[in-house]
Amino acid sequence: MYMDHVTTLHGLPVYQFPAPGEGNGPMPAAEDVAWRIGTAVEEVREFWSEAIPDESYEEQWNRFLKTVDLARVQALVLGGGAYSSDGPPERAVSELVAVADRFTGLKALYLGDLTPEESEMSWIVQGDVTPILDAFPRLRELGVRGSTIGMAAVEKGTGLGLTPLRHEYLRVLRLENGGLPGEVTRAVAASDLPALEHLDLWLGEEFYGCTTTLADLAPLLDGDRLPALRRLGLQNSDMQDEIAAAVAGAPVVARLTALHLGLGTLSDTGATALLSGQPLTHLEELDLRRHYLSEPMMQRVREALEPAGVVVNLDEQEETEEGSERYVAVGE
Repeated sequence: MYMDHVTTLHGLPVYQFPAPGEGNGPMPAAEDVAWRIGTAVEEVREFWSEAIPDESYEEQWNRFLKTVDLARVQALVLGGGAYSSDGPPERAVSELVAVADRFTGLKALYLGDLTPEESEMSWIVQGDVTPILDAFPRLRELGVRGSTIGMAAVEKGTGLGLTPLRHEYLRVLRLENGGLPGEVTRAVAASDLPALEHLDLWLGEEFYGCTTTLADLAPLLDGDRLPALRRLGLQNSDMQDEIAAAVAGAPVVARLTALHLGLGTLSDTGATALLSGQPLTHLEELDLRRHYLSEPMMQRVREALEPAGVVVNLDEQEETEEGSERYVAVGE
């Protein structure tokens, strides 16, 4: 549900590059789809051995480079084989960077398109994505799904990395993670991203590597960074109440059109702080999907914002007994 395969990217439908002998008729024009390169990870291949073509990721990637007009490709999705517990993630990045001069029209990239049936979040090994942004200075959208210092990353001595940088064109940055470390959050905050309109950070929980603190988020909330930011997601966090309280007084909120604080452990405490802070009636959208709010609090949120035209998402109410723990949507 929260880790489904990507179906659209940069407004284009995702199209799996077919295995040899698959597909009927000609392939779509290079610029009309977001091309997905990915094979089944080993565990899935063993279970569905008769239904999955036996082709390695390397073979598929090389066929793609020879078959499709890369200069016209606008969006690319890398899935199983490129990203899995098998790793190493640097291979997929280095292979893409090596042919960056051929992807002259690339505008959007998604790394790590795997579902829980293929790999749990903490077993999708990611690496440093800075080379991607350096190699594609005109990239508009980057999405990254995978672990930082989760189980597989610890074993392989790697994890999601980012060095502060300037990128003139990036408009959308999504980091979907079960445990986002503070150094990555600080790198985002320290980067010069004048065109960034949409930032979505899944913070996760400490057990799976989250060391991000409210202090790390402060530069993103004070309004001095990211001048074009209009959509902000700080989601999937085990400190969701504290984040909501910080957002309630954050200067950046005044210029947002959408705010996403769902997928985590948000309770009545956080929602009360949010409603007690600055007005949110200027928002077009407030997404609190997958939360721990009570029915009366859900009603309070709706009554405070929906008459002003704010679209409020309160789907997926989680319930806990008194004294029981709350959990993020995606940790493991």
